[in-house]
Amino acid sequence: MNSLPLAKLDQLVARHAEIEAALARGAEGEEIARLGREFSDLSPVVAQVKALKAAARDLGEARELAAEGDAEMRELAQSEVARLETRIAELTREVRLALLPKDTMDERGVILEVRAGTGGDEAALFAGDLYRMYARYAAEKGWSVEVLSESEGTMGGYKEIVAALHGKGAFARLKFESGVHRVQRVPETEAGGRIHTSAATVAVLPEAEEVDVDVNEADLRIDVFRAQGAGGQHVNKTESAVRITHLPTNTVVMVQDERSQHRNKARAMALLRARLLDSERQRQEAGRAAERRGQVGSGDRSERIRTYNFPQGRVTDHRINLTLYKLEEVIAGTALDEVVDALVTEHQAALMAAAEEA
Repeated sequence: MNSLPLAKLDQLVARHAEIEAALARGAEGEEIARLGREFSDLSPVVAQVKALKAAARDLGEARELAAEGDAEMRELAQSEVARLETRIAELTREVRLALLPKDTMDERGVILEVRAGTGGDEAALFAGDLYRMYARYAAEKGWSVEVLSESEGTMGGYKEIVAALHGKGAFARLKFESGVHRVQRVPETEAGGRIHTSAATVAVLPEAEEVDVDVNEADLRIDVFRAQGAGGQHVNKTESAVRITHLPTNTVVMVQDERSQHRNKARAMALLRARLLDSERQRQEAGRAAERRGQVGSGDRSERIRTYNFPQGRVTDHRINLTLYKLEEVIAGTALDEVVDALVTEHQAALMAAAEEA
């Protein structure tokens, strides 16, 4: 507990009480919304701080009892001292974690982009496997999935698929998935039984709100055209596909999945905002690259982060040297949490180490 910034903790508790009193008096409009969010953010850490202080008081009393009284009382007190010391160590770690700098985007949904890389048709099939893994994972978390754009491979899977995963905390869970995913397996089309290596890239972007990115209409070139691919007569008759080019950055997005040009434009704008926000985040992160060397989640899309080896039933995350012999469960989305939890824990440990050095 002595390793914690006690003065800062007292300030947080006092601020929490101050907001609680203001809400009880009846704030209005935007003020009540702002105070409500701050109160909600502070409540978990304040509860932990109060529990920690209560445990520290109890520990002091238990130590006094352990130093006096009869043998039976001292034995009981010593047992309580051991329990409380363990509890205080746990609470101290939880409070330290709660004090770590927060990623303001963690509670957002995500824009998920999966693209086939090297490996031809097999890479497209693998991209399809990855997309379905994330879609099933989203379903387990209660998030909704909305496909924004897709381009199917000639033998199945996807050359590219972009989807929005709507759900609180989706970015916090998936932000370390960006990078190159590699697969090693025998393709169905391989008669000789040889193992092939293919790859797909994953990009996870936080969903952007209009207030995050100021997009000037004068900076946009919007083209409409007929959608191509499967879709029947409608595809050939209606100019519903939308391509938007952000001229200052030459960022191009295209959506053609909906029959409504209006809906396609809305989806394309959401995708454009997410990419512009992500570019700005990447620029800021590049400025802190030296500080973050060795941490997971650098966001480098060219970095090989994970290998899925089907013959061995093995999944290896190269950033944290984690290997699980649960490939089928990971691909099914049911064991992906084990990988995500390990990545989050490693990231938190790196942040805590950096905070101690500061």
